[in-house]
Amino acid sequence: MMEWLELAMTAVPVLMTGVGYTLLFAVSAMVLGLTLGFAVALLRIAQVPLLSQLAALYVSLMRGTPLLVQIFVIYYGLPSVGIEFEPVTAGILALTLNVAAYLSESLRGAMAGVERGQWDAALSLGLGWWPAVRYVIAPQAVRLAVPSLANSLISLIKDTSLVSVITVSELMMVTKDLIAQTFQPLPLYLMAAAIYWVLSALFEQLQQRVERHFGRAHAR
Repeated sequence: MMEWLELAMTAVPVLMTGVGYTLLFAVSAMVLGLTLGFAVALLRIAQVPLLSQLAALYVSLMRGTPLLVQIFVIYYGLPSVGIEFEPVTAGILALTLNVAAYLSESLRGAMAGVERGQWDAALSLGLGWWPAVRYVIAPQAVRLAVPSLANSLISLIKDTSLVSVITVSELMMVTKDLIAQTFQPLPLYLMAAAIYWVLSALFEQLQQRVERHFGRAHAR
């Protein structure tokens, strides 16, 4: 036990350097993924000819293939056709494209869950389709989608571990480097798992705060 404590005192500060990259990947991909996911959801709801079919194909492709394969395609595959990204950029791009597909389905389902009467009321007031979505439907849909969106963010935090395969020094890559130096896989993997758990727990608390906020606003 003392050996593990000594190892922790040495390893935890080093592991925390990888947490910065983990949060960078998670937050960047979530923000960009929300933007892209919202656009994809709108295309599918509006049933824009051709674009809605392409959006559906994109969602199916991203959800139907492993994230690890998508990372390999972007980082190792695209250079063969002249498209090359730095590891951090490739990681954020892969995570964004992947999570956006899931977020688009959450948002599409939430907007479909808004009562039809809300659409009719907005349109009867003279609002066009986009203003109706922006001012009436989307705010209500976000409240409905909060649990699903938060779950996607928590999953995204754990999925960032996959970008270690493209040599980005996020939490898992740093952990592997420490294991190579100390030959102590069990305690180091447990420490990394504990850090992921703490990050997930913090975002769960954020989710509960957001849900309470929307709950109070809706109750008024």
